[in-house]
Amino acid sequence: MLSPKKVKWRKQMKGRMRGYSYRGSTLGKGDYALQALTCGFVSNKQIEAARIAITRKAKRGGSIWVRIFPDKPLTKKPAEVRMGNGKGAPESWVAVVKPGRILFEIGGLDKETCIEALTVAKYKLSIKTKVIKKELQEDTKLDKSK
Repeated sequence: MLSPKKVKWRKQMKGRMRGYSYRGSTLGKGDYALQALTCGFVSNKQIEAARIAITRKAKRGGSIWVRIFPDKPLTKKPAEVRMGNGKGAPESWVAVVKPGRILFEIGGLDKETCIEALTVAKYKLSIKTKVIKKELQEDTKLDKSK
């Protein structure tokens, strides 16, 4: 599973997920991508499950880029423990995702395979997403400048 090698602080606050993602919201190398529509936490297990689903659907062809990394620890207290006595131990790692963030990119394959692979991966995640195309994104970028 994905997790950071070293972190400055063992425990973090959950924080607030407000607004849109401006960084990481454009396609970099791939032709098709999976873009977040809602905010939320995506766990390292979900990222890995989606990556495996894309790889299997693509039959190990083309190129896949994972654009998110789980770098926030989530803590949890053990079952049947009384309130108080501090914060629980780190349990899992999550990536904070805001609307507009590109999660996965895929390239080097035909259109149908790319869309099918990303659609399968979409169901492995806990947030709403959509499949976008590189040319379509460039068209919308032009519309914003008008």
